[in-house]
Amino acid sequence: MTTTWRGFASDNYAGVHPEVMAAMERVNADHQVSYGDDDVTARLRDVIRDLFGSRAEVFPVFNGTGANVVALQALTHRWESVICPASAHVNADEGGAPEVMAGLKLWTIPTPDGRLSTDLLDTEAWGFGVVHRSQPGVMSVTQSTEYGTTYAPDELGRLAEHARSRGLRVHVDGARLANAAVSLGCTLAEAATGADVVSLGGTKNGGMLSEAIVVLNPDAAQGVDFLRKTSMQLASKMRFISAQLLALFEGDLWQRNAAHANAMARRLAERVGELEAVRITQPVQANAVFAVLPAGMTIRLQQEHRFYTWNEHTGEVRWMCSWDTTEQDVDAFADAIAAAQP
Repeated sequence: MTTTWRGFASDNYAGVHPEVMAAMERVNADHQVSYGDDDVTARLRDVIRDLFGSRAEVFPVFNGTGANVVALQALTHRWESVICPASAHVNADEGGAPEVMAGLKLWTIPTPDGRLSTDLLDTEAWGFGVVHRSQPGVMSVTQSTEYGTTYAPDELGRLAEHARSRGLRVHVDGARLANAAVSLGCTLAEAATGADVVSLGGTKNGGMLSEAIVVLNPDAAQGVDFLRKTSMQLASKMRFISAQLLALFEGDLWQRNAAHANAMARRLAERVGELEAVRITQPVQANAVFAVLPAGMTIRLQQEHRFYTWNEHTGEVRWMCSWDTTEQDVDAFADAIAAAQP
């Protein structure tokens, strides 16, 4: 048994939503064909097409890193590279998996808020046809970003259109796509406007291991089914992953969970935003709050509360809220932050 405590370090710290757990229990009966040829995964395909369009294909995988690596492999040729923000998860938080597993060069671009723009994209979208330069083939953006910011659908659409004009295909890392869609008041498909492939996340929004690659443009991504196997992301008992995704996306659970997490982040920002020692650094558009604290204050807080220092140089920290964060959790943490001020 684990001890009981609450943290703001990651939305991965939260447990599994009871409706997701119940969905796995329901499919834990009789026999089903393995490797995705089961009734549950077939139903998931229908649901994903309802959400993303009739051409959409879904490929459940074990984790977000696997979803991103397989998706980027499917979108690139061996001589091509990926343009992404320097803060992107594929660059900063996947242990070099795109490089090690897929052999991909990442052209990274520093961004103040985690978002690419057309002008920023053009700083690396060049050198086409030059044999000495890894050829840019894909733009990868995150929705919502690692800074908790979002792209409005029309903004993302313009960026994707510009990327295509430069000959690039478009990948959206949607580990927190649900949080972005709820924040923007749009559908999941609109939150991924312009994407050829989406890494659709469920684990951070109440799942246990519930991630998927969603191919929106089959002409742009080839061989996902084979790459999933060679990348060790093909589940034999796939119905248990598919059941989680169905629990989240067949109804409105994805919206309820994301809306609650977002609301808790806003509550936290409102509670601490006026404290003299706290400077919130990013718009609170999803379920993350970024702030700069004095170093001594951060050390004192981390002795009792779990959260990450995002930037050791500036003192910026990250506080994440999840589907099961309560108002009491937020208020207790906000009181602790206030008490820790110099």
